[in-house]
Amino acid sequence: MDLIILNPEIQTFINSNISKSISKLALQKNPFPDVDWIRILNQIEAKSKAKDKLPNWFVAKNIIYPSKISIEQTSSEKTAQYKASIVSGHSLIDLTGGFGVDDYYFAKKIKNVVHCEINLELSAVVKHNFEQLNAPNINCYPGDSLITLNTLNTKWDWIYIDPSRRNDAKGKVFLLKDCLPNVPENLDLYFNNSDAVLIKTAPLLDITAGLSELKHVKTIHIVALENEVKELLWELHKDYFGNVHIKTVNIVKEKLETFDFILNDNSTLPNFSLPQKYLYEPNSAIMKSGGFDEVSSLYNLNKLHKHSHLYTSTDLIPFPGRIFHIQNSFPYNKPEMKSYLENTQANITTRNFPDSVESIRKKWKIKDGGNVYCFFTTDENNHKIVLICTKIS
Repeated sequence: MDLIILNPEIQTFINSNISKSISKLALQKNPFPDVDWIRILNQIEAKSKAKDKLPNWFVAKNIIYPSKISIEQTSSEKTAQYKASIVSGHSLIDLTGGFGVDDYYFAKKIKNVVHCEINLELSAVVKHNFEQLNAPNINCYPGDSLITLNTLNTKWDWIYIDPSRRNDAKGKVFLLKDCLPNVPENLDLYFNNSDAVLIKTAPLLDITAGLSELKHVKTIHIVALENEVKELLWELHKDYFGNVHIKTVNIVKEKLETFDFILNDNSTLPNFSLPQKYLYEPNSAIMKSGGFDEVSSLYNLNKLHKHSHLYTSTDLIPFPGRIFHIQNSFPYNKPEMKSYLENTQANITTRNFPDSVESIRKKWKIKDGGNVYCFFTTDENNHKIVLICTKIS
């Protein structure tokens, strides 16, 4: 690993150009002709992306960054912190270490953490960075993680895997067998080395499809950050055959919005009604979970329609999502639209509605923005309706 990028003058230059236009900087003359200009620009761009996502890395001195794509794909510190809350014990091996953000937080809970990375250069960079971050209980092993797993021959408290899609899988339905490593194929091997396996996948993976490929799934964590689903975490325990628990988490600033339920609990029956005083829209993690009947049951809310996934009540209650005060409700037809919304400004959301937001705006000349929120949806009687609301939270 070439450490010339850590030259104090180069580091000062990188830090003084954080967040500046890379395309404009690229046109400048390289002030350090002995160092590849592209490499310096990459450090600036990658560190700029790390500012909010990886604040501990950003403020630490002498950190070396991989490509900006690696920074974009790595876990954020906030989601890594959540993952660390799942594990316990004395030892964990990460078979797909990457930039090592997850391992940094695992090491705050686990005494012995092993970071495996097949890319030798990235492994060396991560080892260097862990030294700068004062994380002495993480050991880095370059090379094939399966070889490392067999060589160490240890019974681990946890195995962690973040499989990546193979290049030849683009355009296909997202399946775990199309990823590297092939988790379904290696699952028995993993359970020979640990009784607990934690798998991170992209939100694109369908929950039903994932369950069809895996076994011994105890809990699926759906993790959103500021209402954007970032990852699914599959918690597997050897010889577990019970119900699958779904845990949705939306990390909002320093708070966690959580909602838990048992998958395929047929005892849950929702209630339905026409719009009442308040409207509730679940956060993105709940939307990904599919637990729409469970929301109605747990919070004692009425659904507007089986497929609308919007809820209503006469009394205001705390809720993991957006809450609105319904100011008006009317059928979706030309006279009503002309009277209430034509040539106005509003934020538009469609749920279980045939027209798109774009077509609604164009047809009725509705500008975007403002303090009015309009929901175009379908009620329990299968009538197309419009709800005009103000946002509470």
